[in-house]
Amino acid sequence: MSAYGDQRHPLPKSDWASLIPHAGSMCLLDEVVGWDAATIHARSTSHVHIDNPLRSDGKLRALHLCEYGAQAMAVHGGLLARAAGGAAAPGYLVSLRDVHLRAARVDDLAGALDVHAERLLGGDGSWQYAFRVEHAGATLASGRAAVIVAARA
Repeated sequence: MSAYGDQRHPLPKSDWASLIPHAGSMCLLDEVVGWDAATIHARSTSHVHIDNPLRSDGKLRALHLCEYGAQAMAVHGGLLARAAGGAAAPGYLVSLRDVHLRAARVDDLAGALDVHAERLLGGDGSWQYAFRVEHAGATLASGRAAVIVAARA
């Protein structure tokens, strides 16, 4: 097992949910399949939940998969900070770039979503990640996101 987690055993939500600010039904991911210093792979079935807070008009649009990617980024940052003996500073998603959506909606897809994020740049004040969300091996959404760390009081 590396310092960054055991790739062979998924981490349930109960292991990492306290590391991110999302709570209740807004915590969209179900488990971390694997992670290391640069990447995370999470899985979720919340896209089919009737109480998904991102639904409107009874549908979950593919655009909301960007939030799934952003939550994977947050979990990754929390796991990295915990592995280093600390806690991640809260951050704000400030930009999405090069976003490609390959579906109109996702609430009608049976089975799990696979959410991948890769840390491209990271420092004390900001992070940049690439993300992609897949269903049954097909990419539904991809892009890049930037996070600015909130100033600590």
